[in-house]
Amino acid sequence: MSAPHTPAHPVLGALDSVSSALKDVSSVSPVFMESSAREVAMRGVVAARAQLDELELRLIACSADVAQTDAGRDVAAWQVAHNRRDRKAARADQRLAEALDRRYEVLRAGLADGTVHVDQAHVIARALDDLPAEVAIETRAKAETVLVGLAAQHTPSELRRLGKRILQALDLDDAEAALARRLEAEEASAFKKTSLSLRPDGDGTTRITAVLPDAVAHRLQTYLDAFTSPRRSERRGEGTYPQILGQAFCSLLERLDPAILPQHGGRATTVLVTISLESLRNDLGVGEVVGGEALSATEIRRLACTAGIAPVVLGGKGEVLDLGRERRLFSNAQNKAIAFRDKTCRAEGCDMPASMCETHHWREWSKGGRTDLNDGVSLCSHHHHRVHDPRYTADRLANGDVRFARRR
Repeated sequence: MSAPHTPAHPVLGALDSVSSALKDVSSVSPVFMESSAREVAMRGVVAARAQLDELELRLIACSADVAQTDAGRDVAAWQVAHNRRDRKAARADQRLAEALDRRYEVLRAGLADGTVHVDQAHVIARALDDLPAEVAIETRAKAETVLVGLAAQHTPSELRRLGKRILQALDLDDAEAALARRLEAEEASAFKKTSLSLRPDGDGTTRITAVLPDAVAHRLQTYLDAFTSPRRSERRGEGTYPQILGQAFCSLLERLDPAILPQHGGRATTVLVTISLESLRNDLGVGEVVGGEALSATEIRRLACTAGIAPVVLGGKGEVLDLGRERRLFSNAQNKAIAFRDKTCRAEGCDMPASMCETHHWREWSKGGRTDLNDGVSLCSHHHHRVHDPRYTADRLANGDVRFARRR
């Protein structure tokens, strides 16, 4: 007589059923589904994934013994070794699993019924963990219920903002004071974590790595948006969005007025660039930032239009023939007048608003140009680079436009 069949554990049975059902539709193309049916399916997949995620988190919370079978440090390490999970993500999931198991039953239930997905759960658990220690248990429970309910209408980033103000949303008497204390602690911690490093890569670029307080990062983003958000989106810049932001950062620094910076070595903060008179006049000349790197004469001439640099022009024996002054830059009033006059970049066919442009000396300061309205012309960053690019010719037309042509 054969032994009776031992039924699989319900969890394993459920996984077998899910796997089998998905295999049945693995070769079915959804392209022939009606649009309304695909909408239902996409919502259903998200809900089902949330349910599977909840099951995985429930397993993680009670599987320390699994990790011990091969001397793993913890379940996250076992996940990395056996399921090829990303280490950072595996540890985050382990923390969430422990939080759901020990503290946040309402949140776990939201995952289990598919109304909260795991990205939202990470944010909600973090917001609840960050509540001040003096917040009562009843208030924490109410905050959890409210945030889980909000998940149906809000993205993780929106929930993150709502989580920071959840005590105010509950209309508690001391909510504002509690929020203020938490924000002050967060801001102090952010300031301590602030750092910036510059590492030259040796190929003409320097890699900048920074950790900034959110308020500073937001302000920087706002400033960069001023350079990247003209009326037409296709005119934002060249390349990928990170490249566009990098170009905007360069433009921001070039327009920074050194007069507003603290004094450096007893003098106003000024970048000095040395270049011989002969090199300055040659298309392929070379200069040097004092205490820094070499620059082409082309770049020096371009920077002299807008950036706060002082070009030190040297004679044949190295004597200083001319020390450029920042008064060679157009004043704010002049820039506004030129922008009002030009309306857009004056490169032929370019409609970048003049408010987003730089003012170029039509007759370069290195060739005796004057800083007056008639000598100024609005050029966007792209065309300002091209006007100093020896590969192109630039002719000013009778109507004030600038026509570019690639040299042959």
